[in-house]
Amino acid sequence: MVGRGVLRECLLDDDVQSVASVVRAPSDERHPKLREIVHRDFHDFSNIKSDLTGFDAGFFCLGATSSGLSEADYSEITYGITVAVAEALVTVNPAMTFIFVSGAGSDSSEKGKVMWARVKGRAENAVLRLPFAAAYVFRPGFIRPMHGVTSKTRSYRLLYTLAKPLLPGIASLFPKYVTTTEQIGRAMLGVAKRGAPKRVLESEDINAVA
Repeated sequence: MVGRGVLRECLLDDDVQSVASVVRAPSDERHPKLREIVHRDFHDFSNIKSDLTGFDAGFFCLGATSSGLSEADYSEITYGITVAVAEALVTVNPAMTFIFVSGAGSDSSEKGKVMWARVKGRAENAVLRLPFAAAYVFRPGFIRPMHGVTSKTRSYRLLYTLAKPLLPGIASLFPKYVTTTEQIGRAMLGVAKRGAPKRVLESEDINAVA
């Protein structure tokens, strides 16, 4: 959901000359700026590194729910894939700005009781240690999908459908914890162009730089 929203903002931005989107299966997205790279193994990018060179920014938006997963299985996705992508990109684009979309409540100490928060915190720390020119972590809270963007997770789609009439009120009552797919995309572009005053941005920070 976040990836589709960010892709939309990248394609609309006049400063963006080209976009490479790495996906497991072809999408229905078509645009003169867009080159879609279909790649099955998200733990190994060695055979497509040449397709990933020459970029100023890398936006990592893949995510998974921890529901029903063991810590090992959730780590393989949330930590393993994140680090595999970031390490592949930093070797061919060391001057890149890399942004990892994590989540509100992530545990950067890696020692808390909440499994998903520990794993996300470990992924955040790994990304921030890599020798990119700049690296940032986005920690959105409640994300409001915009412009027809939908989640691939069935339970999330149901939640958004049920909550839709309440979303304007939720955003008004809790502006520090609510953002949109559009704001995340605009903020990622803004940080890639101009940087940010801190490396970990919560929802309120995301909205401020959007």
